[in-house]
Amino acid sequence: PVSLIVSAFAPVSDIRETLTPELYPLRDETVILFVDLAESKQRLGGSILAQTYSTMGTETPDLENPGLIKKLFQFLQKNRSEVLAYHDRSDGGLITALLEMAFAARIGLDVVVPSGNDPIDFLFNEELGVAIQVQLENLERVMKELANHGLNGQKIARVRLDQAISIKQGKKEHVCSSRKELERHWASSSFQIQRLRDNPKCAQEEFNAVGEDDDPGLSVEYQFDINEDIAAPMIATGIKPLVAILREQGVNGQVEMAVAFTRAGFTAVDVHMSDLISGKTTLEQFKGLVACGGFSFGDVLGAGEGWAKSILYNPKVRDEFQRFFNRPDTFSLGVCNGCQMLTTLKELIPGTDCWPKFVRNESEQFEARLSLVRIERTRSIFLRDMSGALLPIVVSHGEGRATISRLAMDDLESNEQIAMRFSDHFGEPTKRYPYNPNGSPGGLTAVTSEDGRVLAMMPHPERVFRAVQYSWRPDDWKEDAPWMRLFRNARAWVG
Repeated sequence: PVSLIVSAFAPVSDIRETLTPELYPLRDETVILFVDLAESKQRLGGSILAQTYSTMGTETPDLENPGLIKKLFQFLQKNRSEVLAYHDRSDGGLITALLEMAFAARIGLDVVVPSGNDPIDFLFNEELGVAIQVQLENLERVMKELANHGLNGQKIARVRLDQAISIKQGKKEHVCSSRKELERHWASSSFQIQRLRDNPKCAQEEFNAVGEDDDPGLSVEYQFDINEDIAAPMIATGIKPLVAILREQGVNGQVEMAVAFTRAGFTAVDVHMSDLISGKTTLEQFKGLVACGGFSFGDVLGAGEGWAKSILYNPKVRDEFQRFFNRPDTFSLGVCNGCQMLTTLKELIPGTDCWPKFVRNESEQFEARLSLVRIERTRSIFLRDMSGALLPIVVSHGEGRATISRLAMDDLESNEQIAMRFSDHFGEPTKRYPYNPNGSPGGLTAVTSEDGRVLAMMPHPERVFRAVQYSWRPDDWKEDAPWMRLFRNARAWVG
């Protein structure tokens, strides 16, 4: 037999029209439908279930009717607004898809296996199909639309708010468990691999957090209007101050950074370190300097430090940076590798004597997550009116753990130079993994200079300045995300 594996990619013109598996916690107002694209076939060959029994089975899933895929796509394109959540039936079968939807929303499920089906075959086959959540008030219209597209929808489940998972067929209940128990089973294989590959302490901490009943998950707090453009009066003048978007070999965050600063009313200029070393460009013309993140020098062996030393050990470039940092009308921002770079340059930056050094993550792995940070009471010009906010932000680093003496930490705190801390889901600063992805003491992840003009931070605000950049966000975030205020604050400060 000959197998053909087809992989395809397509551009997404509007990512606001995408769907996620996160169920809406509306107990008596929604229903989960199953749309079968396998024409009732339930072949188990090659499935995860078969492999757990050390067999491969005989007959594997296949796509006999490609037209059904097209019909599903057309249905979703036309009825996108009616679908609250979506998940394909894939590895592990329909039951895994439903459970993953429940895990994402941290809610329970009542699952009903249609009569006439073997529960094992029905729940664990990996044929083509999807689960969608729709509102009951729209159910009749959705079912009619499915039929008009040649598709069949079956009511398969409802959400429940007590964290219980029930699977029934008729009057017989096959499973009655808690979401926590099943989620821990679901995560256990990954945990066993992680404890061998990573720091076992971090692996255990992450596994201990799986399914915690009282964990509220990601949330937000802020006291400012995220849609207010405080830079608008400056933009209205038509003046666009120059900001140097500085990069080095391997840096890949410069485009998002340039867009964010441009949107805030600056003229962003791409500046490579080679431009400064050769004398092609100087920093004299710029109001702002931004050291970007993203794998400088392969993100290994103190990548940001290597970047900094190309400045410190070049007298001409060193003098240029020192003059820039000492100018009272300038600001500087370092993110990720750029944070590591700026903190290594602290001998050139006034008011940064107590800044920490950033080294290898405690997990011993590169960390890419959506984490919570709390913005502290700080002197930073970038974070004006943002103190106390609890906000999700992207982290993406291998060397983000701050090392600092207790005395230096106390000095930073008393001088209001601690700008941000990683926080748990209750809003408290934490060292616990994965809420603190790198193990920094007290959750420390951003510091500012004494006068507030320089900010060094490990997380990436440029990757989440628009609401649509988030993998999760509150429903009322439409265009601007709270981190856009950081860039607008810089523009307002320049005046």
